[in-house]
Amino acid sequence: MVARLLAAKLSHQINMVTEATVASLMVALVIDVWIGVMDRYWFGWQLPWPETLARYLMIWAALLAVSSGIARREHIGLTALITALPLRLRHLILIVVDILAIGLFFYVFWFGIDFAQSGSTRQAMIFGVTLAPFYWAIPVSAALAIVQLTLAMIRDWGAQLDESEAAS
Repeated sequence: MVARLLAAKLSHQINMVTEATVASLMVALVIDVWIGVMDRYWFGWQLPWPETLARYLMIWAALLAVSSGIARREHIGLTALITALPLRLRHLILIVVDILAIGLFFYVFWFGIDFAQSGSTRQAMIFGVTLAPFYWAIPVSAALAIVQLTLAMIRDWGAQLDESEAAS
């Protein structure tokens, strides 16, 4: 019981920081796109960076938001079959699915590190920096998803569908 409460609290705190980061990235994205629009239609500055920066801001925001969906258990799931199963079997299947998802995210994390490191040898000509900071979105978001999925699994222990059934 203590482990479940601790996991819930830690997951919530990590999620608050993650959501604030995603919100900040989205604000930066909106500002960046507006700068690009003003440049194109009103001022004609011909800035080379707004479109590229928008792409990387969106990638970081979208990938970090995955862990937020995991923490809230708001990600897509096929529940029609699972809710028809007996409660004990349902809990077991949900735990197995969480473990498989952790395996998937670990795979993405592991190979994402090599991918991110390969970005250190490539230049983002517009910014004059390597692509590594942009490519690190993949392993960082995968690691965060692993942490949140592990905490959610401990918190829920296969019971994530029980509450939604009780409400309906």
